[in-house]
Amino acid sequence: MLAVSNLEVVYDDVVLVLRGVSLDVPDGQIVGLLGANGAGKTTLLRALSGLLDIHHGEITRGQVSLDGERIDHLGPQQIVDRGISQVLEGRRVFGEFTVEENLRVGAHTKPKDRAANLERVFDLFPRLLERRTQAAGYLSGGEQQMLAMGRALMSNPRYLLLDEPSLGLAPQLVGSIRDLITAINEQGTTVLLVEQNASMALSIADHGYVMETGRVVMDKPAEDLLADDDIREFYLGLGAEGSARSFRDVKHYRRRKRWLS
Repeated sequence: MLAVSNLEVVYDDVVLVLRGVSLDVPDGQIVGLLGANGAGKTTLLRALSGLLDIHHGEITRGQVSLDGERIDHLGPQQIVDRGISQVLEGRRVFGEFTVEENLRVGAHTKPKDRAANLERVFDLFPRLLERRTQAAGYLSGGEQQMLAMGRALMSNPRYLLLDEPSLGLAPQLVGSIRDLITAINEQGTTVLLVEQNASMALSIADHGYVMETGRVVMDKPAEDLLADDDIREFYLGLGAEGSARSFRDVKHYRRRKRWLS
């Protein structure tokens, strides 16, 4: 299990971003992490994948552990070697490289498994097989997201960390990405899904966490979160009877959240 315990993160020795975050990602599950911009979701993923240093961030309290062993002192490559891969927000593909070259970059820690993992990725993403010789910079947004996910899978991770995979995609592509995440999980990869699209995340997650201003403020099975009145109002934009709420009603939500009172 991947576990975070009482984690605090500070940027530039000044800005406290995570304020005692704890969560568990059990093997074999999809765990959704919800929250608005600035809640600390991306910072948490950086702490899990060892990428805080390059952003001038530092863990000042708490720990990250994998199967009971602390990993928060390890570098990114060591964490990837232990089976944790992250898909960054915004896709970040190598635009001048071909699709296949991008995928091969993702296999640098598992060169012996490159052929098998490449076949797995092309089975999951047939569109990438069709585009394998095309420069990644010419792919559509949805195709680039598939490529970023495929590249992360080339290291054959136990845990896949996804940061806003639906961001900027058309609604029909969001559905495709949701189905792909489910397929990846069914093949045995555990997923931590960071999403502002609460409906999409909770529709496939086993468990969900909600973050606000650097803290976890709610923690329930995904089906319970979907039925929770606060989540329906503040993250799904629905009233108690399931009707859509107006912007006038929603804009004052920060004063009314019961979990922050």
